[in-house]
Amino acid sequence: MTILDGKALSNKIAQEVSNDVIQLQKDGITPGLAVILVGSDPASATYVKMKSNACKKAGIYSIAHEMPESISQENILEIIDMMNNNPNIDGILVQLPLPAHIDTTTILEAIDPAKDVDGFHPYNVGRVTAGLDGFIPATPYGVMELLKEYNIDPKGKNVCVVGASNIVGKPMATLLLNANATVEICHIFTDDLKKHTLNADIICVGVGVVNLIKEDMVKDDAIIVDIGINRLDDGRLVGDVDFENVNSKCSYITPVPGGVGPMTIAMLLKNTIKAAKIRLAKTNGK
Repeated sequence: MTILDGKALSNKIAQEVSNDVIQLQKDGITPGLAVILVGSDPASATYVKMKSNACKKAGIYSIAHEMPESISQENILEIIDMMNNNPNIDGILVQLPLPAHIDTTTILEAIDPAKDVDGFHPYNVGRVTAGLDGFIPATPYGVMELLKEYNIDPKGKNVCVVGASNIVGKPMATLLLNANATVEICHIFTDDLKKHTLNADIICVGVGVVNLIKEDMVKDDAIIVDIGINRLDDGRLVGDVDFENVNSKCSYITPVPGGVGPMTIAMLLKNTIKAAKIRLAKTNGK
């Protein structure tokens, strides 16, 4: 069994991003990222702080717009419009989930697709689905880079994606399909999950259920990508896979923490660099 070490790969990508920042600054551009945080959800606040710290370390200019939970949708849209028109901001992301009175779709659609470094705008979703160049959601993007780092080619493999969210499950399935895998998507309404996972060469799971994937649901030498993250009562972070009992059965597995999580932030930085390079090309009239 081999651990898919997302922390090590994310550090390597962060160094590449830092080198890109240095080059962009020589060309007169400092990459900029704006994060919008609505409310006081502790997990969301932690994620935003981690993203801000990663930007600072890489040399990316970042700004966090922290807003009270009671803020109106119109006020958020005004701030997004301001960021869309700010030439020093290359990427805009809205930390999800948003409060119930805010329409998430309206907010995400308001972001300029050229600054949509989260890859959630329908324009980018459509381009990625069609196999065209676009911003790829950071978590699925990170999974694909992690597989690539360990020379795991999804081509021809049976893959079971457990979870069908717009943020992880659906784009994960799309990227794997684009890589010529045979993909099944399972979700909360799937009957007999075990029947599907037992047939999979690769299992990607991200639903937020502790120990959802157990030893008897995994075939020998399967590749396990645990995208879930859950905090136990004792404070420990665990994924959606029963790691202790599954790891001896599979060929590769991601740990939690230290697997997909660090890759998500690394790919967000990479998307921000991509957006900055697009700005540079426009500035140079290319």
